Amino acid sequence: MSNIPHLLVHAHEDNVGVVVVEGLEAGTEMFCCVTHDNSTFTLTAGADVPIGHKIALKDLKVGDTMIKYGEDIGKVVADVAKGGHVHTHNAKTKRW
Repeated sequence: MSNIPHLLVHAHEDNVGVVVVEGLEAGTEMFCCVTHDNSTFTLTAGADVPIGHKIALKDLKVGDTMIKYGEDIGKVVADVAKGGHVHTHNAKTKRW
């Protein structure tokens, strides 16, 4: 596995991270970095996910709050499994 991150997480409280590579494919064992302290972990991508999109760091259920940057950024509107693609089909952000 490369030591170049596939996924960035801003804070340990976050439950979503952001894909930072092109062409991430389902089944990829992602190298993930928490930018707050440069700690790392691995997580398997459950779907093909475009760069800039979010991935669930744990199982998320309808009504759960999405946390990014240690802040509430929106609500889950359809269940997302750990490693799953988080986007407009299963989440409603506070931006729109």
